[in-house]
Amino acid sequence: MSPRRRRLSAALCAAAMAWLAGGGREALAGPPELKIGALLPMSGPNAEYGQTFGSGADLSVAHVNADHLLAENLVLTYEDSQALPMQGVLGMNKLVNVYGTPFVLTGFTGVSKAIAPLARRSRTVAVNGGGVGPDLAQLGAYFWNVIPLANAEVRAIVPYLVTQKQLKRFVLIYVDDPLGQSINEELARDLSPAGGQLLASFAVPAGAQQFGGVVARVRDANPDLIFIASYGAQQSQIVKQLRDNGVNQQIASYSAFSIPAINALPEAKGALYTTQRFDWNAPDRLTRRFVADYQAKYGHKPTAYAANYYNAVRLFAILAAKLEHEGKPVTGENLLAERERSRQFDLVGGSVSFDANGAVRAPIQINQIDGAGGTVVSTTQ
Repeated sequence: MSPRRRRLSAALCAAAMAWLAGGGREALAGPPELKIGALLPMSGPNAEYGQTFGSGADLSVAHVNADHLLAENLVLTYEDSQALPMQGVLGMNKLVNVYGTPFVLTGFTGVSKAIAPLARRSRTVAVNGGGVGPDLAQLGAYFWNVIPLANAEVRAIVPYLVTQKQLKRFVLIYVDDPLGQSINEELARDLSPAGGQLLASFAVPAGAQQFGGVVARVRDANPDLIFIASYGAQQSQIVKQLRDNGVNQQIASYSAFSIPAINALPEAKGALYTTQRFDWNAPDRLTRRFVADYQAKYGHKPTAYAANYYNAVRLFAILAAKLEHEGKPVTGENLLAERERSRQFDLVGGSVSFDANGAVRAPIQINQIDGAGGTVVSTTQ
């Protein structure tokens, strides 16, 4: 290299170092980021739930950033729980200890219960928008639910089924895990006072896909209604095998039916299920924007699950914006204190509030699968 080129190279290096020392490092790295976490099933038999949950969360992040609600750019960091408690704990540890996220989205009852102790110890807010086990309301101050839990869903649908539909003799098929067991207990409590009867309950192992024996026993019981308390690919197989074997009675379920695979399943047409109440035609700007942008991005109507996770991210943004305005750091501890100070939150579907235990207070609707995105047939307060 010639002396002239050596001098030019040295000058360029010196200029670059001065630029970095003077703030160029930040410019090169881009705008400051505020990370939150998502601990969702992105692979395995329940990956469709993770995709549905994430679709709402991703859209919410995009809206928060487009509206400049926060001083930083909001970033959602994913870890794959596979809907398994052990994988959930591994992912939660990474989100808390590696990425330092103060706020983590989660789902599934087993995963939620497994990560709750870590959320408490690290003072990280964990927000569930998919699991509905009733004991999720008892996991401590740092665990919040933006979805009504199974006990509320069962209590909403039983009077409708027994009184309005005159379906009094029930059979339950439930996955043998904490969620399925809780729905079995709730139906056993609620049916008799409402004028109904639980003829039989059939537990199936998590992950099972063949139900010939259970279907035969359901047929022998000859119920008015079959209640299914499962999720993912398993619930689809239960529905298909019931219908393929000539069991044609009314099917009902809880919010796990709120996924595209079930709503598009021909054998599930006519099934009834509960979700948090969402009026997709509501006139408020937030709901109209969510519905329009969701349909434009994903090509179909949103589900209750998508709205729950959209709302969870928006709830974070509302709380974090208040903390920034007050000059306070965005930590799990401060997010909790701010939520406890605030009485109402304007989210998709209307204004909601939280009980002291972090459970959302919201009306519930009963939906019927019609092959075209579903129809609301009843609402409760």
